[in-house]
Amino acid sequence: MADTVLYEVSDGLATITLNRPEAMNALNIATKVALREAAESAAGDPAVRAILLTAAGDRAFCVGQDLKEHIGLLASDRETGAGQTMTTVREHYNPIVRALAGAPKPVVAAVNGVAAGAGFGFALAADYRLVADSASFNTSFAGVALTADSGISWTLPRVIGPSRAADLLLFPRSIGAQDALELGIANRVVPSSELRAEAGKAARALASGPTVAYAAIKEAVAFGLTHSLAETLEKEDELQTRAGRSEDHAIAVQAFVDKEKPKYLGR
Repeated sequence: MADTVLYEVSDGLATITLNRPEAMNALNIATKVALREAAESAAGDPAVRAILLTAAGDRAFCVGQDLKEHIGLLASDRETGAGQTMTTVREHYNPIVRALAGAPKPVVAAVNGVAAGAGFGFALAADYRLVADSASFNTSFAGVALTADSGISWTLPRVIGPSRAADLLLFPRSIGAQDALELGIANRVVPSSELRAEAGKAARALASGPTVAYAAIKEAVAFGLTHSLAETLEKEDELQTRAGRSEDHAIAVQAFVDKEKPKYLGR
């Protein structure tokens, strides 16, 4: 894995850190490949019970595509006719978003600065977003004559509604942390100096929690967004049966009876 993305697993928490602060964590090919590998590893590792997605530096979470590299690739495509430049959505962005959004465990994004384009999309793929008070969000795509990618055409309307999503996509602009909180893009806004500590605290709490239940909650919410009430009720029955048979549920019930704090096993 390239050093443009750092990956660490400790006590059930996988921390994925975008590590190109000098380039505002822009996504060149090496970074996209490493981020895809890290996200898929964290999602598929049964020892990982929660994922924290964050970034190095103070200025940016991720400003999306590395346009300097992109310009060179476009020029190469014009010369060779290879048409490889725009394969990044299929090869990189889609697998990254699928891994984060579909992970059977909670994903926390700690947004430390500008989140633009695909960086915004990756943040929205998380289940919970802690945002520094100095951070901002920008769809950016129309500003460079592109359409939405990184799942943002699916996630953004579900977070803020289709009308507001269309507004932000058609008229790209920076949305500050407080506005992001009011819109529902941010779950919590904290002082920049406290972001890493608060995000770590939240992610570790989830990593020590009832993982089977968390996975079922994610699945239920995603299912309910695209299915009828009747279908969703059936899904809830299926998922509750699964959660009710877990060791974590038995531990929680016994801990309640014993008036103790449960120590979950994640199974």
